[in-house]
Amino acid sequence: MDTNPPPPLGLSTTQASSLCDRLRTDLLEGRLKPWRKLPLKFLMEHYQAGQTPIREALNRLASEGLVELRDQRGFVVTGISVDELRELTRTRCWLEERALRESMASGCHEWEEGVVLAWHRLSKTPRSLRETNLESNPEWDRLHRRFHHQIIAGCGSRWLIAYCDQQVDLLYRYRQLSAHKGFGHRNLRDEHEAIMRAIVDGDADRAVSLLTAHFQASADLILADPGLFVVT
Repeated sequence: MDTNPPPPLGLSTTQASSLCDRLRTDLLEGRLKPWRKLPLKFLMEHYQAGQTPIREALNRLASEGLVELRDQRGFVVTGISVDELRELTRTRCWLEERALRESMASGCHEWEEGVVLAWHRLSKTPRSLRETNLESNPEWDRLHRRFHHQIIAGCGSRWLIAYCDQQVDLLYRYRQLSAHKGFGHRNLRDEHEAIMRAIVDGDADRAVSLLTAHFQASADLILADPGLFVVT
């Protein structure tokens, strides 16, 4: 006997997951701005979905910290703040230091080869689809995330990796909201190469130091855009 609950009426499980993924992408990419109200009617029309699956997606995204349910006022996009950015960055540094050190201590050659391959693919892909101004390249974003995931993937803890991935999502939203400000001010290719080479050299202290500086540089660029944190 099948004890699994049926999917929402008119929407398969796959479609429900796709709806949640679409909403998450729009939140992370900044298409749904911080503090924006999310009326059900608007969401139902925009995503061509019923009220029940929309509510289920919002509840799931609320558990991820991307939206908030406010008493009597419905859902809103979670706001951003200087304090939260600093806390998220600090937490990511803590978590990924442990994950990177554990990955390097494992001595897994396949993991190390995966780091080099992930860096190679990322280094061959342009950050922007234009040279003069930032037009995000989805393939670079995918490979960038893959590189950072790979350097901690050998830690032996799926829970630690999951916590790191959650921090990545929350910080990605900040980065996308201010990405154009930092374009052209950093040589990300060299930063990533330096981290990769420290890993290959087996120098955990240098690898951690470079990774932490890499994260902090991203935070500093965002913090240099004070208008980003003004409620509109």
